[in-house]
Amino acid sequence: MKLLIVALGQRVPDWAQTAYDDYAKRFPPELKVELKAVKTEPRGSKTLETLYAAERERIEAAIPRGTRVVVLDERGTSLTTKALAQRLKDWQLGGDDVALVIGGPDGLEPAFRQAAHERIRLSDLTLPHAMVRVLLIEQLYRAWSVNAGHPYHRE
Repeated sequence: MKLLIVALGQRVPDWAQTAYDDYAKRFPPELKVELKAVKTEPRGSKTLETLYAAERERIEAAIPRGTRVVVLDERGTSLTTKALAQRLKDWQLGGDDVALVIGGPDGLEPAFRQAAHERIRLSDLTLPHAMVRVLLIEQLYRAWSVNAGHPYHRE
């Protein structure tokens, strides 16, 4: 199974990339994690609908057919670590690859959010996009560690 993190925005601070890379290399070979950074649409004087449409097109191009789409959304389901671990187990048993999509400065197109298989939320707080990448991969690693009985997660 592959976890594909699709993140709008191509530039992140070095500290965020270093932290992301550190967690990404910890996953076992049977659970591959890949990051696809997708270019945001230049803001200029474009309408929000135009921005959403251009970004949606890029996001959809980054996600292979047959992949389960999970969007990070402030209105999504809030999960505990154990609930995320169960979700990860269910995804693995389902056999499909999973794309976790992080929106850009204006979020994700509402119709794209609604069409996703799932909507989850990482926090009630508004987080910088670089931080979301790090928090997401850390929580995915933690969920894997719970399922594997690995000592990384302690209660």
